[in-house]
Amino acid sequence: MLMQKVETEFPLGNDGAEIGPFSIARMTRLGAIQLVRSSVQTRKPLDIAICNAHTILTALDDPSYATTLRQMTLLNDGIGIDLASRFLDGEFFPANLNGTDLVPSILEEIGIPLRIYLLGASEHHVQLAKAHIERVFPSHKVVGYRNGYFDMNDCSDVCADINISKPDLLLVAMGNPRQENFIVHNRAKLDVTVAIGVGALFDFMSGSVMRAPKAVQSVGLEWLFRLLQEPRRLFRRYVVGIPRFFYALAKMKFNQSHKKF
Repeated sequence: MLMQKVETEFPLGNDGAEIGPFSIARMTRLGAIQLVRSSVQTRKPLDIAICNAHTILTALDDPSYATTLRQMTLLNDGIGIDLASRFLDGEFFPANLNGTDLVPSILEEIGIPLRIYLLGASEHHVQLAKAHIERVFPSHKVVGYRNGYFDMNDCSDVCADINISKPDLLLVAMGNPRQENFIVHNRAKLDVTVAIGVGALFDFMSGSVMRAPKAVQSVGLEWLFRLLQEPRRLFRRYVVGIPRFFYALAKMKFNQSHKKF
């Protein structure tokens, strides 16, 4: 593990947006990068879940997953969470910290070399993601990888394989809630400082899934672009999930108002 000393340049921030039972950190992109860097340098374990509307809705439906999320540092992803923060807490987040953009920013700007282990996606896609990181971020080293198609009963073997590589950063791309459950339920077995659930990151890095154009991203409609790409897989998440999410927010707002009286 890395123990290089550097100056703390960015505030880590303790403020959080309360969305139901979850506190999501209000953090700038640079603050998030510094949080990861500080954790690597001090070897203080840090588990990050990047939460969009689907993540929160899944946790509201599944109390065990909600318990998992509350044991992690939660960052915001997407317009749905941003609107939820504005609706419930009166302010937007300072930045959109979706994993597809945040993780490359971490690799580019963290300022110290990292040992990285990739876990998740298919064998082909995780290999392509490894090649992408090695090509685009040569100051870091991918010390190991494994696809995400394994039985959760085999987690001890997976953790042992990860530990042999002695990574500073573990990127887990297995989707919600599997990736967060893997990180939290196996934390005691993992000898890794920072673990981040990164969703479809490896698919984007491998080139198998296309990002929305920048103009579409800037107006918060990347979810619609993804829905048009994969309508069957994402129909329930977006067409059904978005109205359910905002209904849940309305109930949270009502409960907030009710508690004031």
